Order: sequence, then structure tokens, then C-alpha cells
Amino acid sequence: MRVLGIETSCDETAASVVTLDGASAPVIASNIVLSQIEEHAAFGGVVPEIAARAHVEALDGIVEAALADSGTTLADIDAIAATAGPGLVGGLIVGLMTAKAIAAAAGKPLIAINHLEGHALTARLTDGLDFPYLLLLVSGGHTQIVAVRGVGDYQRWATTIDDALGEAFDKTAKMLGLPYPGGPNVEKAAATGDATRFAFPRPMKGSAQPDFSFSGLKTAVRQAATAIQPLSEQDVADICASFQAAVADALGDRVARALARFRQEFPDKAMPSLVVAGGVAANRTIKATLHKLCAEAGFAFVAPPLKLCTDNAAMIAWAGIERLRAGLSQENGFDFVPRSRWPLDSISAPMVGSGRRGAKA
Repeated sequence: MRVLGIETSCDETAASVVTLDGASAPVIASNIVLSQIEEHAAFGGVVPEIAARAHVEALDGIVEAALADSGTTLADIDAIAATAGPGLVGGLIVGLMTAKAIAAAAGKPLIAINHLEGHALTARLTDGLDFPYLLLLVSGGHTQIVAVRGVGDYQRWATTIDDALGEAFDKTAKMLGLPYPGGPNVEKAAATGDATRFAFPRPMKGSAQPDFSFSGLKTAVRQAATAIQPLSEQDVADICASFQAAVADALGDRVARALARFRQEFPDKAMPSLVVAGGVAANRTIKATLHKLCAEAGFAFVAPPLKLCTDNAAMIAWAGIERLRAGLSQENGFDFVPRSRWPLDSISAPMVGSGRRGAKA
């Protein structure tokens, strides 16, 4: 089984070929990712129009490179899988329409993939994890806890009621004059800061409601920074360290509730696993907090390599293979329309801010 994956949901143009041969472990034959960070850095965030145009310019070459690196041709490929949502609709259109054209010309099946499903199934690609397991997805656009029960079988247990965690990192960095992307630069500044200097709130900590919230924390950071203007380098470091500590503390509290619920709902799972995916999973303070939490609760802590936690096409190709094996490849084919909003679990209650297209996440 060989699947070509295409990913263009945000600011990375990516293509990958993943193969699966019988009972052998899957192989990432190629994984090409072109980042657009330089194009968006001056704006402090992703500009949708710039992202879409960059995808148009780069995608054909990226697909050719992925096929060449894997030593395959389109004739060798069994199916084309492409991200069809959620994400920036301009980029989604570029990737999905390119995939449709390639699939139609080569006479191959097309599988439209939910970007979140790619993240949800990555641990099976890298670690061969068995169902069920718990997923914490923390990225620039999503903060969710999901029970992954099978291919196409997901139950969202918690999500953010306002900002995604990665978004909060980016906005905090922008307020403090740090470069984009915010996550790694906030973490770098925090390394020399005093995490106890500012008593920032721990949103939702102790709440019976299982969800996340980060807008209040972001506001507290802005108020603290405004009160001590002009900011010295040490002020910025202390604010970053205090912000990061608050995030890790709040995240740990929310995840602890989910671990307890997982134990109750899946009592027969001898060694349950918590999978952490998304770009924010690279933060060492957050990772250390979650690792300790899992050790105390008797959970295995699984974090795929960073290059497979951030946006990439290998996870999309793998999701295509998973759907092929499960007989679900015909659900999302040539008639599928890109969706800027596409909840992984469509039966969960919509959150605050939902519109006619569904929940933001």
C-alpha cells in the first residue's frame, strides 16, 4: 500500500509518500515540508492570502520532490490523500484541487482527510499504538482532548472555549515584541525568567467543566506588561516564564481530569496511553508537566517526533492508509468540498462562537 499525502491547511506546503507492506511497520518513504515562516514573520501571524499564493507556487514542485525522494512514480501510488479541512480555506482549496487533478489524471482514488484525524492517528504510524488511547492536541489552531477509539471513531472530551493554546503563545509573543512564531520564542525567553514574579491566573483550574480557556490569561499578560512599561529584557523573560508556568499548570489540571475519565470508561486497558500532538507539544515545560502527570497516573506518555507533530503530509498519507484498511476511503472522495471548519467529532455539542459551519475547532 502506497499513499501520496498532501497538506496545505495553513502555512506549510507539504507532500509525503508513506508505504505499508503486510505486517511490517509503516515506512515514511519521503516527507517534504516547505515552511512559510519568513513570508509571514513581518505580520506577526499567518496571512491567508499570502499563504494560499505560496501554496500555488510551491505545491507542484513539492509533490514531484516527494515522489522522487521515495523512488516512486504516480503509477506506483495506490491513492492520493489530501487535507480537506479544517484550516485556511484558500490553502485547502489549493491542496485538495491539486490532489483531485492528480488522482483524476492518474486514475487513482482520492481520500479527503480531516487534518485533526492526521494528528490523531500519527502515534499509530510512529509507535504502533493500539486503540483506544487519549489524545491531547495542542497547536496554533486547536486545543482538544479526544478519546481515539478507532479509525473514524473519535469522541471530543474537551476543547478551548476561546483561544487555542498556540494562538495564545503567538499573541503573547507579539505583545512582548518577540518574533513570530511565538511558541519557541516565548519558551526561549522564559529560560532566563523568574516564573514566580507574576501571579497569572490558571484558567478553568478546578472547574467541573472539562474545557480550556486562555483569553483571560492572555489579558492578564497584557495588563502586567502595560503596568511596567517600558519593558526590559528581564521583564520580558519573567513574563514569559510566568505565562508558561500558568499554561502548564492549567493544562495539567485539565488533562488529569481526562486521564481519570479514561480509566473509568476503558477499565480493561492495562496500560493506557496519552498521546500529545501539535506544535505546542514541543514546549519542554509543558512536556515535562504531562510526562510527570502520566507517570503518577500509570499512563504511557507518547509524543511523536516534532517533525510529525507540526503540520506535515506524512500524517495525512498515513490517515489515508488507515482509511483504506478500514474500508472508509469512499466516504470522502472527488465530491468533497474543502471545509474551513470540520470538527473531528461531529456529535459533540458546539462551543461558544460556533456558527452555521460548526464549531471553530
